Amino acid sequence: MSTIVGTVFAIAGLLALISILPSLAQRLSVPYSVVLALVGIAVGLLSSAAGSIEMAGPVGDMLLEWRDFTSSSVVFIVIFLPILLFEASLGIDVRELLDDLFPVLLLAIVAVVAATFMVGFALSYAGPYGIVACLLLASIISTTDPAAVVAIFRDLGAPKRLCLLVEGEAVFNDAAAITLFSMLMGTLTRGEVLDGTEGLWLFLQHFVIGLGCGFGFGFVATLMVPQLKDNRLAELTLSVGGAYLAYIVPEQYLHASGVVSVVVFALTFGFIGRLRIAPENWHHLHDTWRTLGFWANSLIFVLAAMLAPKTLATMTFADVKLLAVLIAAALVARAMVIFGLMPLISVAGLAEKVAATFKAVIVWGGLRGAVTLALALAATENRLLDPEIKRFIGVLATTFVLWTLLVNGLTLKPLIRLLGLDRMSAGDIATRDRVMALSLTAVKGHAEEMAHNHRIDDAAAKVVTGYYDRRLAELNAVQALDPVHPDRDDIGSAGLVTLAHREQAIYLTMFNDRVIGRDLVAPLVIIAARLTDAAKSGGRASYLAEAERVLSFRPFFRIALFLQRRLGWNRPLANALEARFERLLIAQSAQRELIGYLRRTLAPVFGAIAATSLEQVLDERVAKTADALDALRLQYPDYARDLEARYLARAAMGREAVAYRDMLSDGVISQEICDALLRELDARRALINRPPRLDLRLTSAELVSRVPIFAGLGNNRCNAVAGLLKAHLAVPGERIVAKGEHGDSMYFVSSGAVAVAVGSTPVRLGSGAFFGEMALLYDRPRNADVTALGYCQLLQLSRRDFERLMATDESVRRAITAAAAERSEAGLQREMSSLSSTPG
Repeated sequence: MSTIVGTVFAIAGLLALISILPSLAQRLSVPYSVVLALVGIAVGLLSSAAGSIEMAGPVGDMLLEWRDFTSSSVVFIVIFLPILLFEASLGIDVRELLDDLFPVLLLAIVAVVAATFMVGFALSYAGPYGIVACLLLASIISTTDPAAVVAIFRDLGAPKRLCLLVEGEAVFNDAAAITLFSMLMGTLTRGEVLDGTEGLWLFLQHFVIGLGCGFGFGFVATLMVPQLKDNRLAELTLSVGGAYLAYIVPEQYLHASGVVSVVVFALTFGFIGRLRIAPENWHHLHDTWRTLGFWANSLIFVLAAMLAPKTLATMTFADVKLLAVLIAAALVARAMVIFGLMPLISVAGLAEKVAATFKAVIVWGGLRGAVTLALALAATENRLLDPEIKRFIGVLATTFVLWTLLVNGLTLKPLIRLLGLDRMSAGDIATRDRVMALSLTAVKGHAEEMAHNHRIDDAAAKVVTGYYDRRLAELNAVQALDPVHPDRDDIGSAGLVTLAHREQAIYLTMFNDRVIGRDLVAPLVIIAARLTDAAKSGGRASYLAEAERVLSFRPFFRIALFLQRRLGWNRPLANALEARFERLLIAQSAQRELIGYLRRTLAPVFGAIAATSLEQVLDERVAKTADALDALRLQYPDYARDLEARYLARAAMGREAVAYRDMLSDGVISQEICDALLRELDARRALINRPPRLDLRLTSAELVSRVPIFAGLGNNRCNAVAGLLKAHLAVPGERIVAKGEHGDSMYFVSSGAVAVAVGSTPVRLGSGAFFGEMALLYDRPRNADVTALGYCQLLQLSRRDFERLMATDESVRRAITAAAAERSEAGLQREMSSLSSTPG
């Protein structure tokens, strides 16, 4: 058999063997990594004996191929490692990771460095090997593998934060361990001097450059996504190519950490790309990466474990003593960092407190795996290392991995149960019981309907429905014992979190159905994520405060306003208003859909009291969003109508596409007909994809013509006056002038309304009115606050131009002077009235 055919034959056989191992691990109730290690050792023993056993046919050839199969560390590190890192990082929620960033970095960096030095010095003291060789081994075994631990956590329903801490540690500590490994390997093989300060600087340099490189690759990749036109194969290919480029470029050209680069690339691509890739395509990409990660992790374990019998055959009693020292030192070092330093992070306010039970599981759950085996293989393959050091590293690294898998891994599940981390909180139990009751009721009704439709015997049907009757009776009895429990405040907070998650799903569904575009889905999903964070941290009050903040005018809008007022640039402001208008319209639609979801799904789950409270919160959001939309509609009715028509058309086309795909799946139409219908739909969709343009109607001449005191001027004089005035758009709630400030302008209201805070009752001025002339006529500070009640189109007249206008146009001068005298007299009367009502 040729070399290429033999290699493919060996790998294909391993993949076929690996395919049955997950179900075997599940049946035996042991971590999958443990099964992989044991099967790999068994394959290694069996293939080693293949030469002495006469076995013909494909089975014999397979064993011989496995025996002669050579896998170098380069294959593990360059081919498999980027896949493992990208897949492990892609599914991590960046927002949640940032909340626990400091504990994760403590585990990923400080714990690795501490374990390396503590284990290294302990081994050098207990054995005959030099300090550098012992530190090299310590760096190899200091990186953890989350695969088995997270699988156990998810199987038992462990808290999400515990899973996040372990996953976050694993994706970042590989970088620290590999950087230390490279430095120590250089010291041993090239005679370089081990300098702690220089080593720390080199480590930080590798980390920071790798971080920047990974973010750059991730950002560029997400910018490329829209150009791929929703082609899921192209999007997947982009992520695969990006992962390898993010690893190789910093490693080979920048002398930085490719591991950090891949991790940051995956986090960036997962956070931004998820909002640029259609949800269906994203699920396809994520599932494909899970498959690639499964293959890479399984092959590394099995191939490395196949080499274990040869390595362990050289083990001596002295090695057993050193293994005991290694196990004890690694466990102590990890415990010292987690129990000693992690509380300091909480005290400093950099992260929430980590429970002692979490810490205990993190200490014991530091399993080693694929990366440790790959680094050990890299050390044993290095020709410049002393053979005895290579044997020392190979034996202890392999046996330590097996120890963590077979001892820590197999006892981790009982430890989690002992500490009670597999038990749900009281609120979760109440929610589970209500969900179960709803589901059982629906299933029972469906079974009864099937029995009736298919004429199934009543006695046979009763066998099935009777089970559901008994389960429902048990659940109702439990709820009767604690009737108030589901309506507590924490249930209400959980309901807000659920609503925020549902809001995210609504926006992503709209994006998938092409009701909204990539430019709109990102800010809306981020808004929903902020609402989730607010509900988690402060309940209803924080949720409503965040919802209020979302409706406020963002910094980009303020910048656009500044450019319009100072430089006369209307387009940035029009773009900002268009984005706000469309965002509010979509948000209002989602909020109304949430009310239906609450009544239909959440009310039976969380109870009547919590549901009523949640609906009040949603009603408040809907009302405030409607007010913000109405303010825009009143000022720009034509644009509002065009935008709403576009939204409705896109929504209808989304449903039309779903209908065509449903008919295809039901066999009503063929694939060719469906494709033709979808192409025609895409052509119609392209016609409305370009949004209508908003005309701010801020032309000075047009605004002047709406002001009554300028109505009698001729066209030439109107144009001359327009040259003196500057268009000014005020937004709802904006304070246009403030009492006590120095006045340098007056304003004419072309359209809209303002409130003048005079006395206890504000005076409302509408279209055609003007204000601010008192400060200019009498050269004194402003005597009132003036606030925009909605979007107001104003004309601003500066002091210099005010004097020119008053000097050149008698009719305008008389109108302004008369209004000023009337307002001055009214102000004097209010002041006298106030003095006469004062006692004494």
